[in-house]
Amino acid sequence: MYQKKAKGWTKHADFMVWDMVALQIAFVFSYIVRHGFVNPYAMLIYRDMAIFLGIVDVLVLILFETLKNVLKRGYYKEFAITVKHVLIVELAASMYLFSGKTGQEYSRMTFYLTGLFYGILTYGMRLVWKRYLMKKMSKAALRSLLIVTTAEKASEVVEHVRKNNFVGFRLVGLALVDGAENGEKQIEGVPVVATLENLTTYVCREWVDEVLIKLPGNEQLGEEVEHELSQAGVTIHFALGRTDKMHGERRIVESVAGYMVLTRSINYATTMQLFLKRSMDIVGGLVGCVMTGIIFLFVAPIIKVQSPGPIFFSQERVGKNGKRFRIYKFRSMYPDAEERKKELLEQNKMSDGMMFKLDFDPRVIGNKILPDGSYKRGVGHFLRVSSLDEFPQFLNVLKGEMSLVGTRPPTVDEWIKYELHHRARMAIKPGITGLWQVSGRSNITDFEEVVDLDTKYIMEWSMGMDLRILLKTVKTVLGKDGSV
Repeated sequence: MYQKKAKGWTKHADFMVWDMVALQIAFVFSYIVRHGFVNPYAMLIYRDMAIFLGIVDVLVLILFETLKNVLKRGYYKEFAITVKHVLIVELAASMYLFSGKTGQEYSRMTFYLTGLFYGILTYGMRLVWKRYLMKKMSKAALRSLLIVTTAEKASEVVEHVRKNNFVGFRLVGLALVDGAENGEKQIEGVPVVATLENLTTYVCREWVDEVLIKLPGNEQLGEEVEHELSQAGVTIHFALGRTDKMHGERRIVESVAGYMVLTRSINYATTMQLFLKRSMDIVGGLVGCVMTGIIFLFVAPIIKVQSPGPIFFSQERVGKNGKRFRIYKFRSMYPDAEERKKELLEQNKMSDGMMFKLDFDPRVIGNKILPDGSYKRGVGHFLRVSSLDEFPQFLNVLKGEMSLVGTRPPTVDEWIKYELHHRARMAIKPGITGLWQVSGRSNITDFEEVVDLDTKYIMEWSMGMDLRILLKTVKTVLGKDGSV
């Protein structure tokens, strides 16, 4: 799912916190200059103003987008934007005092000094923050970009992208549509990694985030190849000059790496949407981590008694766009569960082998097959059906590796079996719960159904859908014998 504007909010959220701190420092310092070393928060009128300023600061940053294209701005333009931001905050504060009829009780000198000190502090912080971002992006660019072009234009396109790489793309390679062999050479230090024939295979296996297509004149890549890339959930940028007959699910015109492009993606998230989703994840993650700590006090001794070994289980999973991370759970299986998995492959409910599910799993702590053939279910089963084993994943949510709602993160051995269209389900962060989990997951035995539900979720995603899934998850856990 394409999140062009929203991507910046991962960085902007950090600055917003520091900007609010700078505003409060300016507020306190201006009060001390006027009134001496007295706590301004002890007085109701000033305490209310401090709270109001913090709220207004965030709203101005979001609604007026004063951090938009921040890396492209020079010193003068940054200064002008900063002055605009400060004036809007000050104007809102003066209207607040006027509306509350408390202006006469509030020191005018403190009011004006707050704006002055805040302007100086936030401008300096913006310059330092921009230098930090540029340095960070130069060391570890997070968004991988594959350039699709011809051998003749490759040098020009690479140079142009590097010159205008304000968002921190990591150039992973060149795909030359006029037949250059893979691995034979580099162009401007960027390896040639694919041709037209094996382009989609490379994108699927190497987990490219975005593709920039820059071809001469009105030359086209080919509708079939473009469809396969879109089907894989890859964000595609077509350098303008060719905009005909592109059947993308979402299309927007924007500037990418200095080119005016038409972007085609499985879906599109706005700045506000992703900001709200991440905010919900942070709040949910914090609450979940507190609950995890409480659950730990009761679950840890039981796990230790029933099956000596670690309390927590961690496993490498594949997340958004192929980025690997370690998922955390309370251990509900015996320590040798992974080794015993091979013995149980024939009992896998998923006929295509793309996922592993059993009706009764003897690897679960306390599970036993009795002499008469009946099943005895143990504490591990309880942890799984009650979803208590999933609670440590709230730490993954806080770390930004997962979301409250998303797609199930596959294991590495599952991912290796993926075909191109399966990759679309990895276009977003994996979630603790998701659409297919609340759609009768215990009855689904065909992985293609899982892919269809995950793709449906991505294409139709909204904050309202996330809230509905969360509510259904609670209902599913409380009302059904199946874990989420």
